[in-house]
Amino acid sequence: MENNKITYNRRSFLKVSALTGGGFMLSFPWLAASNPTDKMAEPSSQLNGYIQITPDNVIKIFCPNPEFGQNVMTSLPMITAEELDADWKNVVVEMGAHDNAKLGPQFTGGSNSVKMYWGILRNAGASARYMLVEAAAQTWSVPASEITTKAGILTHSNGKSAKYGEMATKAATVTVPKDTKFKLKSPKDFTIVRTSKKNAEGLKVVTGKPLFGMDYRADGMFIAMVQHPPAFGMKLKSFDGSEALKMSGIKDIFSLKLYEDGYTQAGFDTRTFNELVVVVGKTTWEVMNARKKVVVQWEHSKEAKETIVGWRGDKKEVTIPAGLESTSAQLEKMTECAKKPAQQLRKDGDPETAFKNAAQIIERTYHAPFLAHNCMEPMNSFAHVTAEKAIVAGPHQAPGWIEPTLSKILNLPPEKIEIQMTRMGGGFGRRAYGHYLTEAALISKKVKAPIKLIYSREDDMSYGIYRPMYTATYRAALDANKNLIGFHVKGGGIPEHPIHANRFPAGAVDHYLAEGWEIPSNITIGAFRAPRSNFNAAAEQSFLDEVAAAMGKDPIDLRLELLQRAKTNPVGKNNDYDADRYAGVLKLVREKSDWDSAANRKKNRGVAAYFCHNSYAAHVVEMIMKDGQPYVEQVFSAMDCGIIINPDAAKNMVEGAVVDGIGNALYGALTHKDGVAEQSNFHNYRMIRHNEAPKKIDVHFIQNDLDPTGLGEPPFPPVFGAVANALFKATGKRHYIQPFTGETPKSQG
Repeated sequence: MENNKITYNRRSFLKVSALTGGGFMLSFPWLAASNPTDKMAEPSSQLNGYIQITPDNVIKIFCPNPEFGQNVMTSLPMITAEELDADWKNVVVEMGAHDNAKLGPQFTGGSNSVKMYWGILRNAGASARYMLVEAAAQTWSVPASEITTKAGILTHSNGKSAKYGEMATKAATVTVPKDTKFKLKSPKDFTIVRTSKKNAEGLKVVTGKPLFGMDYRADGMFIAMVQHPPAFGMKLKSFDGSEALKMSGIKDIFSLKLYEDGYTQAGFDTRTFNELVVVVGKTTWEVMNARKKVVVQWEHSKEAKETIVGWRGDKKEVTIPAGLESTSAQLEKMTECAKKPAQQLRKDGDPETAFKNAAQIIERTYHAPFLAHNCMEPMNSFAHVTAEKAIVAGPHQAPGWIEPTLSKILNLPPEKIEIQMTRMGGGFGRRAYGHYLTEAALISKKVKAPIKLIYSREDDMSYGIYRPMYTATYRAALDANKNLIGFHVKGGGIPEHPIHANRFPAGAVDHYLAEGWEIPSNITIGAFRAPRSNFNAAAEQSFLDEVAAAMGKDPIDLRLELLQRAKTNPVGKNNDYDADRYAGVLKLVREKSDWDSAANRKKNRGVAAYFCHNSYAAHVVEMIMKDGQPYVEQVFSAMDCGIIINPDAAKNMVEGAVVDGIGNALYGALTHKDGVAEQSNFHNYRMIRHNEAPKKIDVHFIQNDLDPTGLGEPPFPPVFGAVANALFKATGKRHYIQPFTGETPKSQG
């Protein structure tokens, strides 16, 4: 089993100083690398954050990561407080200011927050505890080995005791220890981690405190809105704002070019429309009305090429085709492209011969549409840019990646740029793309005043940064005894393919082939909760149920048999999942749902399991038909994501993923006609409603002592497959096109 162990052996990672007025401040490395990948867990001596302990016994922990509801502002400080042996009642949590040098990119995404901070924060807390003990030992003239800590109290065997705050000033004079000087707690001794703690900002949220970007205010602030082309494949030709400028409260109307020609984009610099019309005024209402009066001429854009530097420094040139794309034509292109040779991503054995000699071949093709993020809080950003300094404030997942862009665009050194992070009203990928912060900064620079840029729902839904449009064909080869001898997946998308070639059932089938292909598009896409996995799990897990039926096997039995093969005699060396842990969630969900009982076998139940973001998830979905429509009545969920920091918060995360997955599987879709998004707001973009959420979601976690991994994204993908399999039980028809309630199911043989 994997145990993502991180060790630290350089004392320079940790630095201590005294607070003004007395007390203790320990700086430590929060973040690990400059990229949001699995390598983020590697330490870097240049990145650090702070623990503060004041003489009046207040323990303040600064959280580096932006918060959009995943509860990192509670879970991350809990890790530090655990090893510090603090009294959680005395812990105060604050959002840290953006600081590349101290806190790194401060990226919230990829289900990496807890995983990458786990070892770092434990070492920080343990170091601080060691220094407090040393301070007490020096003060009391006793050996440090005779002092114990508990809930923020230092105690000596002779009866002396002191609160942490009483020793904080003295602790600031203690040399920061090497990691060989202290021991981390055994998980069995945890008193904070693995216990449920209320959201550190929960009271502020429910009482309406101004935490979000939309709440941000500044003296002299104007409101700005942009007008982008009405269709993908069009650009600004000219505009006339003379009549709109006469309207009450309007300050200025102008065009804005985001990137100059030849600009090299960073990984999160994605934007759809480079030239926009901007309206600036005193109030949102005045600006919205004035925007309607601006006369704009648009024209078709030409094919273009853009240079993009990815997270790992890889540089690529991307072609942006001309033309106005429609969903119907896109589907035809995808069908044609699927027939052509594709890029081979992985090949085990001799799949061609296996299929040639097969007694039975099962083949199914799956489709999924573009999806809009639809964060409940619309995109927004405050900016105040002068010749000397820039202040930007708003909801953003990746401030560390937008800072270099702002520096280049504004021609200001990074130290002259201040980014304030507000709480986000939703994210899951959409807010990693910082074009709206850059737009706000350029608008402020132009009008020489503080402004807040606000997108309407329609602005955002028609802007792009969607979940890509995907398709995949799965094939299984069975021999005369109905044994699975070959497996082939060929997937493509607009503009990226969805295939993770080294995931299950890779490694469990002798003859395996994975291929991928892509079609360029001028419709921009971006990360969407569990990128690519959210489609793969739906298609793969639906297909495995059909294969199980053809083999005469129970769907859980088939998966467990394949995982046993991957464990005992794996095919290939690059399988990126742990077969034991994968099987573990299937066994747990089987037990908790009472899958094998005669009564439950009569119900409309579907199962699915998936591995992504270093974690394992399985769901059993129970469905009924209500007024002719499918309704998920109950869900059983099993997760293996290592040690659970905050059980109630973890359960909430899984429940949210389940509801989100059901909604997208049954209803989510965004289509285009002649480059225009046909859905513009919630009146025609279907979201799941309160009365459509399951009555009960029964969440269970595998209990182990492995280092924690992702939880925000892993529960989401297998929901799609479980819904599809339950829908087959409820209707007798297989569904291959998402959203499942929006298609006419087609027989595929």
